[in-house]
Amino acid sequence: MSTLNLIYLIVVSVAIILAIVRMIVGPDVTNRVVGLDVLTTVTIALFVFFAMIFGRYIYIDVALVYGLLAFVGVLVIARFIERGF
Repeated sequence: MSTLNLIYLIVVSVAIILAIVRMIVGPDVTNRVVGLDVLTTVTIALFVFFAMIFGRYIYIDVALVYGLLAFVGVLVIARFIERGF
């Protein structure tokens, strides 16, 4: 594994840790949803990284589907928060 790949994994790991902290410590629900959205975005970037490293480009398709589902999920949560059900 090259040095650049290792640096990327360290940066992604720090981003995941910070997103999880935001989800746990967030003062209100909207901050927790933002933490969840950041976590899904970093996970998508991790899927693309694995696709490049392993040469399995099916992971890019998985990342696209995961991104669409995460976007729809955040919209549903936002509607739920807005209406107060």
